[in-house]
Amino acid sequence: MNTTAKLILKTLFLIIILLLLVLMGMGNRSLVTFELPPIWSRSIRQPAAIMYFAFFAIGVLTGTVLTVGRKGGGGGASKPSR
Repeated sequence: MNTTAKLILKTLFLIIILLLLVLMGMGNRSLVTFELPPIWSRSIRQPAAIMYFAFFAIGVLTGTVLTVGRKGGGGGASKPSR
């Protein structure tokens, strides 16, 4: 598969995920409490949609950091150099 097709598929996948975030935001307006006692001593109360978005953003940033600097841009085994 060429790089243009891969880019289009990745873009469509991202758009679908963002659509799911919008749908979650529209349907989950109630407040939820987030607690993380070992690291953060106070609790955070936010709408559920904001929590979903925050966790999604953390996941995207984590994936970006883990893939930065990789040659070829994809996962899997690396090709041996000649």
